Amino acid sequence: MKTSVHILISLAFMALAACSTQEVKQDTKAMPVPDKSSATIDDSAQGSGQNPPLTQTKSDKTLNLVRIMDGGACKNDFQGTKGAFLLYADPTDIERIKTEKGPQIFSDFENKIQTFSTAALQDAINATNLAEDPFALGADEAQEKLTRQLSKNFRNSVADAVNSFQKETTLTIDVVPFAPSFIFYQQGCAATQMEPEN
Repeated sequence: MKTSVHILISLAFMALAACSTQEVKQDTKAMPVPDKSSATIDDSAQGSGQNPPLTQTKSDKTLNLVRIMDGGACKNDFQGTKGAFLLYADPTDIERIKTEKGPQIFSDFENKIQTFSTAALQDAINATNLAEDPFALGADEAQEKLTRQLSKNFRNSVADAVNSFQKETTLTIDVVPFAPSFIFYQQGCAATQMEPEN
C-alpha cells in the first residue's frame, strides 16, 4: 500500500515544471555552495548534504517531497543566483483531492505553484544583498551568509502565496529552498532561458 501511495504521489506531481522561467548564465566568478546547512532552514531538512530529505513536518503533518524545482533569477546585469527548491505536499490531501476532483486538477496546481514560486524567487533575490562581503573570512563564509539571507527572504516572500494556495486548493504544501544547491553570481548574470542542469 505504501509503495502504491508513493507511486501515485510521484505520478501526480510528475508534470510539475521548473520553478522559474529565468535562469542565469554561469560565470567564472561563481562561488560553489558549501555543504553546511542554512540556519534559517530546519537542520533536519538540510542535514543530509547533497540529498534533500524525503519528508518534512508542517503544522503536525508529514509532507512528502514531490518535486525538485530548479530556478534562477537576476537582480541586475551582474548579480543573481540559481538553485533548487523542494516542493512538499501532504499525501493524504493528494489522495482526497484526486478522489474528489480527479488527477487532472494537479496540472492547474502545477501552474499556480510555478507562478508564485517564480515571483517569490525574484522578490527574494531583489531583497538579498549580493555585494561582496568585506567582512567575510573567505568564500565559504560569504557563501553561507548569502545562502542564509536568500533562504530567509524566499521563505518570507513565498509564505503568503503558500497560505493562499492551501486555502484555495485544500492541499497542504511547502516550498523550501535547498541550500546546498545555490550558486551566486556577482560578475555577470543574464536573464536568458537555459536548460536545467542534470
